[in-house]
Amino acid sequence: MLTIDTILLFIAASFMLAIAPGPDNIFVLTQSMLKGAKAGVFVTFGLCSGLIFHTSAVALGIAAIFQTSALAFSILKFIGAGYLLYLAYLSFQSSSSSSFKAKNDNLTPQKLYKRGIFMNITNPKVSIFFLAFLPQFTNPQTGNITVQIFILGTIFMLTTLIVFSSIALGAGKLGRWFEQSPKAESILNKCAGTIFAALALKLAFANR
Repeated sequence: MLTIDTILLFIAASFMLAIAPGPDNIFVLTQSMLKGAKAGVFVTFGLCSGLIFHTSAVALGIAAIFQTSALAFSILKFIGAGYLLYLAYLSFQSSSSSSFKAKNDNLTPQKLYKRGIFMNITNPKVSIFFLAFLPQFTNPQTGNITVQIFILGTIFMLTTLIVFSSIALGAGKLGRWFEQSPKAESILNKCAGTIFAALALKLAFANR
């Protein structure tokens, strides 16, 4: 089984990776500023649930398919890029305060949760990253590798949950300040749309 030293080292590495700017925490940041801290937390739950998919992919060897198959990698990344472009479109559409509120009311916790899951699992680079990252902390002499992978994936998920939830709470407070100014709110929506579009292009042109 995993040693305490290995677990502590993995937690530290996971924490640093979670706070480093990336598509997922930027996604949480923008959603929290636009729709509130509660929305950001539900998106975070979705993103972390998506990590179960990537952990399972590594443990079962599916991630190797994304690494070796250009077709599988391209299909998944273009689905993800398309979804990000859809979110960019919604952000640009929400340029006025009234339309923003209307769209915000339609986003239930379930929809936000599903949005986080879809955002995460349609990024094949996460599976490939896990394929390179998680095995480094395993040791075949201390137990079953598959079990160790799932334990590490769970630890990474919990660490990410703590960090991203903190981001959501902070960004939610900032978002409430923007709500006081319709013009600032409109600018925030346009910035979010631009960020989503940029993330979509980055994912669409990503290489294995």
